[in-house]
Amino acid sequence: MIDRYSFLNAINCKYIELLYEKYKKNPDLLESSWKHFFNGFDFVKDNYEKGNKNYLLFKEKKYFSVDDLNKEFMVLNLIQDYKISGHFFANTNSIFDNEYVKKTLPYYINLEKFGLSNNDLNKKFEAGKTIGLNNSSLKKIVDYLNNIYCNTIGIEYMHILNPKKIKWIEKWLQTKKFYLHKKEKIFFLKKLNNAVYFENFVHKKFVGQKRFSIEGVEVLLPVLEDIITYSSDNYNTKCFIFGMTHRGRLNILSNFFRKDISQIFNEFKGKEYNENEEEYSGDVKYHLGFSKVRNTSTGKKIEMHLVPNPSHLESVISIVEGLTRSKIDIYFSKNKKKEYNKIIPILIHGDAALSGQGIVYEVLQLSKLDGYKTGGTIHIVINNQIGFTTNPKDGRSSIYCTDIAKFMLSPILHVNAEDIESVIKTIRFAIDFRMRYKEDIFIDLIGYRKYGHNEGDEPRFTQPILYNKIIPKRINGYEIYKRKLEKEGIIDKENSVKIEKEYEYLLNIKYKNAKNIKYNIVYPFLELKEKNINFSIKSNKDNNLKKLDTSYPKEKILEISKKLFTLPKEKKFFRKTIDIFKKRLNMINEGLVDWSMAELLSYGTLLSEKYDIRLSGQDVSRGTFSQRHAIIKTEGEEEFVIFNKIEKGTNGKICILNSPLSEYGVLGFEYGYSIGSPFVLTLWEAQFGDFSNSAQIIIDQYITSAENKWKIKNGIVLLLPHGYEGQGPEHSSARIERYLQLCAKNNIFIANCTTPSNFYHLLRRQMKLKFRKPLVIFTPKSLFRNKKCISTIEELSTSYFKEVLDDHTIKFDEINKIKKIIFCSGKIYYDLLNKKELIKNDDTALIRIEQIYPLEIKNINKILSKYTKTKKIFWVQEEPENMGLWSYISKKLYKFISFNLISPPENSSPSTGSYENFLKIQNNILDQSFFQ
Repeated sequence: MIDRYSFLNAINCKYIELLYEKYKKNPDLLESSWKHFFNGFDFVKDNYEKGNKNYLLFKEKKYFSVDDLNKEFMVLNLIQDYKISGHFFANTNSIFDNEYVKKTLPYYINLEKFGLSNNDLNKKFEAGKTIGLNNSSLKKIVDYLNNIYCNTIGIEYMHILNPKKIKWIEKWLQTKKFYLHKKEKIFFLKKLNNAVYFENFVHKKFVGQKRFSIEGVEVLLPVLEDIITYSSDNYNTKCFIFGMTHRGRLNILSNFFRKDISQIFNEFKGKEYNENEEEYSGDVKYHLGFSKVRNTSTGKKIEMHLVPNPSHLESVISIVEGLTRSKIDIYFSKNKKKEYNKIIPILIHGDAALSGQGIVYEVLQLSKLDGYKTGGTIHIVINNQIGFTTNPKDGRSSIYCTDIAKFMLSPILHVNAEDIESVIKTIRFAIDFRMRYKEDIFIDLIGYRKYGHNEGDEPRFTQPILYNKIIPKRINGYEIYKRKLEKEGIIDKENSVKIEKEYEYLLNIKYKNAKNIKYNIVYPFLELKEKNINFSIKSNKDNNLKKLDTSYPKEKILEISKKLFTLPKEKKFFRKTIDIFKKRLNMINEGLVDWSMAELLSYGTLLSEKYDIRLSGQDVSRGTFSQRHAIIKTEGEEEFVIFNKIEKGTNGKICILNSPLSEYGVLGFEYGYSIGSPFVLTLWEAQFGDFSNSAQIIIDQYITSAENKWKIKNGIVLLLPHGYEGQGPEHSSARIERYLQLCAKNNIFIANCTTPSNFYHLLRRQMKLKFRKPLVIFTPKSLFRNKKCISTIEELSTSYFKEVLDDHTIKFDEINKIKKIIFCSGKIYYDLLNKKELIKNDDTALIRIEQIYPLEIKNINKILSKYTKTKKIFWVQEEPENMGLWSYISKKLYKFISFNLISPPENSSPSTGSYENFLKIQNNILDQSFFQ
């Protein structure tokens, strides 16, 4: 490690002189240790200058000498080294000596390194003032530094660039009084007993079953109790959103969230779900979430939510942040000011996952952005010092699993998980820091894992020494703390036996009760019953396909249009921007709208009906294809939101956010936001639909399956640009076929609209439904500027969303001419229409499937019944045969329709990279459609 203060050994006078000049102008500009040093320097200067009565004493070396001055600098250097490196030598690891540190660092903190020796231990140094001591002996300074920086807490904070934060941290460490009352100590002892005994009980009653024991870091239970108590008592915090690993989840659900332990035991028995729950498949017990309103140990009423999550490590963290932000926006905002102290997101990580999963970086990058910040997250690491079977030296390149926090300039506290009182101290530090600076902070609970990755796994295959010789000798956290309190005279054996027996009795009663429970239950997460909307309504096929009135008065649409598309005259805009908005107004005057206008009008009308809207994604304010222009800029780069005139008064509010270049993290955030805000139209747009597979975990494990697994209601909208226009394999296909594979039990809506009016009504329908379902829309690209892709204002004001569109170009008396029917979906319709008009074909009908799932089969059959003279029916798509809708459509409609397929042949890549090849393929599709 490079010594940042080694220049002091040579007394770099020029540099010190520059610092001193800076100090004379403004002492607060300097780092605190230099500020204190120059305070001492001025004292010497004022009292020992030549001519002063003390000068002769100084010259006679009765006070200071050059050597003394040198050593003052050396002590300053020593202090600084403790601040920077002390955490490496702290007693934070009760299992291993820090071999990595021994091998990596060329030194330990010792006196000799700084030109000091044991002979100096009793000498007094002014440098002690920089750490809150008076003129103190070197021994006192070293003892003090060891206690703060090298005890069972090791803190990393010197990477922080803000001197005020460093000063606040040091002041807290040096002056904050930490004391636990007898009542608190006994409370924590009880919680440790509950954590340990729960694991022992389950281990004996359900032998070999997975539970992901918390043993080795059982201190987590008292940690969480202290978080809710300390923050609610001191900061009036009302709500806590938790995301956590599998490890310890069942323990936390029973002992912290107070889920019925009988039900948890029932889940171990693997019973089937109630027959009334047939539509839900449920999930394994250590994935489940839970919501609870309870009192803290001091009687404060608080709300807690543990977000359910799959086995995909760290995926839940973005959901937690989004859910937290939704609650901040809806419940904890006062006069446009966010009350971040009222809610805290807490993320509990595993050590291997924290350093291994890229989603962590994506979510941390959101933490200080205006549209995503949650006022700081408390990160707690359950550091088992192993990942499944992989040791840290094989699992990461960084020294600590928490090193990712440094790019965010967050403080990191490493703490020995066997020292509960030090752990509680770090928790209170973390809460105080979070509340003051509204930023993330990390606590690294360094412990161990008593068993294998799960209780059926044999850890001695890969860590024989650890699991044969070290861990079996450890006593649990409860025993350690019990002995400590017995030594302090706070409890005696009779007290501890009572604590143990009371909890043992409770578990036995709950175990017996579990035998009488017939079925497992899927508890709904975050049940919402507000504004008289029953979100638990069954979204069966009939409800999903029921026509819904999404009309809006024409005069009001015209009024909103003028507000949206009229630019303020006093502002100077880019010429092309002016032209776009002039064109929009001209179209309104003609009674027409294009795709982008229809989208903006759907938002404008919903805002007028008091619905809030949140749209995020990469480049969404302008739009990837320069189509939306919802936020525009003047030539002086002043931002202007075109919805400003509509948001006034009691109308809804709209938030449009250009997100970071992230799919996984941002979509997870928006999904979480949508969970907590059913009355907000929450949309996420991919830059190209092709890129949405970067967020496949969120789509697969949450959006499409969360209701079935966890009873989560969600109405998020995904806008995925899709269409073949010769832009290559990664700018053509949003992989419709993959989304269709995820469809079952009416879990989502999937659509590929071809008219602006249908898109408009679809967006409005999403908020008018009496239930919430995710909506995936495959949106166009070239159609933004296709002159045939136009709707009338009349269609916006009087119509509704149409799942299937018949061929409107065929008159009633021409129906018997139709010999061929082509079914299609999306942009290919306009290619077919152009070809049909070019060759003047009049015996072919083009029918569009607008809503792909659920499929409106009755309407399709009704349309088909009109065309009695039809001889051939084709399904035409521009995606290869093994992609797109073909597999889905042929399976759903084979009983009713005998299709012929026209498409490119099957391929492993969605599209060719050659534009000429693309044209050949596309022309071949069109030729086959009309000449086959």
